[in-house]
Amino acid sequence: MLDTRQAIDPLGEALHFLRMSGAFYCRSELTAPWGLALPERPGCLSFHVVTAGRAWLEVEPEGQREGPRALEPGDLALVPHGRGHRLRGERRARAVSIDELDHERVSECYAILRHGGGGAPTTLVCGAVRFDHPAAHHLVALLPRVIHVRASTLPHAGWLHSTLALMAAEARELRPGGETVITRLADILVIQAIRSWIEEDPAAQTGWLGALQDRQIGRAVALIHREPTRAWTVSSLAAEAAMSRSAFAARFTQLVGEPAMHYVARWRMHVAMTWLREEGVGVGEMAGRLGYRSEAAFSRAFKRFIGVPPGAARRAGAPSRAAG
Repeated sequence: MLDTRQAIDPLGEALHFLRMSGAFYCRSELTAPWGLALPERPGCLSFHVVTAGRAWLEVEPEGQREGPRALEPGDLALVPHGRGHRLRGERRARAVSIDELDHERVSECYAILRHGGGGAPTTLVCGAVRFDHPAAHHLVALLPRVIHVRASTLPHAGWLHSTLALMAAEARELRPGGETVITRLADILVIQAIRSWIEEDPAAQTGWLGALQDRQIGRAVALIHREPTRAWTVSSLAAEAAMSRSAFAARFTQLVGEPAMHYVARWRMHVAMTWLREEGVGVGEMAGRLGYRSEAAFSRAFKRFIGVPPGAARRAGAPSRAAG
């Protein structure tokens, strides 16, 4: 069994689940006047980094329109929820759908876009990514409509420039494994941006993220994540958190937003979805690993949390709704 006396970093472990897939990256070489319209891409997180020049970012929330955000050289912006958005060199410049523009394909997942009227130049590195682990949806669902990391306010902005330089070099040289390296570098960009938001935004100190940062409840949540097959009870989790059963149960529900054993069951379905997609584990084996007495009981729980039976999820690669 895992030695649970070791130090635990619940928030760091949650960020570990942000492993990306289905990624596409683009270097945009733009000249004024220019504008790009990016369509809605459900399930995707987009990011944009201004490497030279300046840009205006305008996101389209449901039922309203946020004011444009000025992106300065070195700034990084995340649009986490797949919303349509626009990038412009000037606030009133006409935005052309990127689907209408020609791209120079450098590799399967990397392209170069050249567009504009021949004036002052702007260069962007952009990406659209999905996530491998269904549990990542839980974290992403909590993010704001836009995360804007300003290079001018970063205490150590060098990591951003170095990461972008490595990404560009890998795209140019197309060495073996280059697309894997680009994906890992994008992981760094996105995770660093989310870390910056967690550290600076008071909204990140409440709800599930706040629970992860609570010394006792965060430890219990991390242990659930680490050992989903363990026969957890409210009492055993309370003991790990060094709390009484009643105090633990009340505080867990208050911070996380659901009772502890409901969270345990939902997390197990996250794990089951990953086993189903990535390892091809059979329903009977999953039921046994996760402590269910029968396949039928497991299948009922899976459908309750995920929305479809295990067989349908395996066939369709259905996205989990258990994150919310």
